[in-house]
Amino acid sequence: MRAAVLHEVGKPLVVEDLQVDNPGPREVLVRTVAAGVCHSDYHYMNGSWAGGLPVALGHEASGIVEKVGRDVTYLAPGDHVISCLSVFCGNCRNCLAGKPYTCDDTDSLERQAGEQPRLSLNGRAVRQGFGLAAFAERMLLHENALVKIRSDMPLDRAALIGCAVTTGVGAVIHTSAIEPGSTVAVIGCGGVGLSAIAGAALAGASRIIAIDIHDHKLELAKQFGATEGVNASDADPVEVVLEMTGGGIDYSFEALGLKKTCEQAFAMIRPSGTACVIGMVPQGEMLEIDAAALIDDRRLIGSDMGSNAFRIDIPNFVDFYLNGKLNLDAMISQRVPLERINEAYADMLAGNVARTVITFDGSA
Repeated sequence: MRAAVLHEVGKPLVVEDLQVDNPGPREVLVRTVAAGVCHSDYHYMNGSWAGGLPVALGHEASGIVEKVGRDVTYLAPGDHVISCLSVFCGNCRNCLAGKPYTCDDTDSLERQAGEQPRLSLNGRAVRQGFGLAAFAERMLLHENALVKIRSDMPLDRAALIGCAVTTGVGAVIHTSAIEPGSTVAVIGCGGVGLSAIAGAALAGASRIIAIDIHDHKLELAKQFGATEGVNASDADPVEVVLEMTGGGIDYSFEALGLKKTCEQAFAMIRPSGTACVIGMVPQGEMLEIDAAALIDDRRLIGSDMGSNAFRIDIPNFVDFYLNGKLNLDAMISQRVPLERINEAYADMLAGNVARTVITFDGSA
């Protein structure tokens, strides 16, 4: 099968033929239909996050089950599914405490040393990025990395729910649990930021300020529920938001993963406000905040994949889309084949797109 593989940090992905094994116990083989191009994979491509090589990347995908291994009871061939990087064991302390998104025993769901690897290249094991490896024609996964969805959901839009939507909407409604009538600012209007805006609108925020450096993204944000936009290349967004709101916002969401924007998110909240960091900040990066602001009950929190219970949340998000409550159509800027994966990342880094979706067989 064809897959996009990272062999060396700082180098382009290579689309090449990998060998995929048959499903083992509790494993599922999925024919990938669509995969979103997310910035999180780029952290491994540029070395800001470390991981073993070679690795097949991609983590935001949808597809159709082809085969199931022994002891799989949840899925069957023909099921439409979405993959989620919040794979869960179901038995560890966090899973049992209702926090499967921070499962601390995901290693038990991987193949162990001495076993045939799921993916290989000329006999050499290839790692699965985020445990998934979605930039590939097939995904071989533990069943706990998948959720079954209704078959009338378009699979190209379904792919976005596997990361961007679950992360952005979840950060608003689960991690931060904003109250109706809250004022909200979202920094970064890519797929995750747009999803956070959509989540704030769903939750009944009274005011949603979108912040980006691209005017076309600020216009797009209005289609997801933003009431106002601030171009951060024209003025200091903190000063603008403080002036617009008369002292600060109730909730801010950082969707870029940058030191500067994380600090801005905290600086623009009011007393008793919450700044939520959604983006993947490079490993080792330290944030600087005014500690005195904590005395006024200001809070800086992180969010792991929107604090999701994905087998509950993802079917709900599918229903929201099909019922007209969640705009996914406008989030897809372009659809391209796997061979154009490096062009897709160039477009993302240039700020030209909200989300690019890789489609594999034209059936999305």
